[in-house]
Amino acid sequence: MSSLAFLGYVGASVAVLAILFVPLERAWRARTQPILRFHIVLDGLFLLGQYVVWNGLTLVLLRHLHTAWLAVAPWRADGLPAAVQIVLAMGLGDLTMYGFHVACHRVPWLWRIHAVHHSATQLDWVAAHREHPLDGILTQLAMNLPALVLGLSFSLFAPLVIFRSVWAVAVHSNTRLPLGPLKWLIGAPELHRYHHLATERDAKNFSNLAPWVDWVFGTHHEPRDEEYDLGVVGLEITAGRPVRRYLGLLALPFLPRVAKSLGASMPASLQRAAGPQVPALHAGALGIAAQHAHAPPAQVPRSRVKAVQAAAS
Repeated sequence: MSSLAFLGYVGASVAVLAILFVPLERAWRARTQPILRFHIVLDGLFLLGQYVVWNGLTLVLLRHLHTAWLAVAPWRADGLPAAVQIVLAMGLGDLTMYGFHVACHRVPWLWRIHAVHHSATQLDWVAAHREHPLDGILTQLAMNLPALVLGLSFSLFAPLVIFRSVWAVAVHSNTRLPLGPLKWLIGAPELHRYHHLATERDAKNFSNLAPWVDWVFGTHHEPRDEEYDLGVVGLEITAGRPVRRYLGLLALPFLPRVAKSLGASMPASLQRAAGPQVPALHAGALGIAAQHAHAPPAQVPRSRVKAVQAAAS
């Protein structure tokens, strides 16, 4: 593919997403926020980075892994009926993706990478692309691992992969779509938006494209409203400027002060200062507490107070 054709592909992909999601976010808007919101340019850089560089590299890596595994695999399941292959790939892929996503929130070094995605304080179809390249590669590997191991034909899943890729953007959109029971099978924006709730890293609704998995493992939550903040509490206070820049966010997981903050609990001296009612406040919640330490109670946003209380419980 020539450079001109490749740029045309990137431009067309972005245009299709915009044509699809801008009207949806106007018709079924979940939160009041402008289209040209805060950090829209930053998230736009992540979008371009994915389409220009990272998606292609991830696809090349998966193809090489697929070819290498088929050369030594003791079995292959690509002789099964197409419907069985699709069910196996989707069902097992949803389970491995769930396990990996939970690990991203509970294993410190994975969380430091995944926190880049959670650093967005406003969600829409553009913010869906704020993702560290390592996070994206590992996510795709986890999702496609069953298909790789079983030796299934990737060409069979092309339409499904395209749909789920677009739907992964949709569940980050600023919408509340009237999906009804269908959301249990494919996910919904309001369910995944709650996963981005600004509390501790141990969240709910990990299976953004298959909520039934969350229900099975007891991590499903149906939010009643939108009265909660998004993001990683205290991250901007800890990280400073890097959290507001593209290259800074790419380097974020490797900054010592961020690594220490995201993986640590509040120091004992600050726990004592916070009082007995907050016995083990997470370092992230500490950022919000410190941010409003000198503000009168009426000036502290209620949603942020709830976030601190939730983190302390």
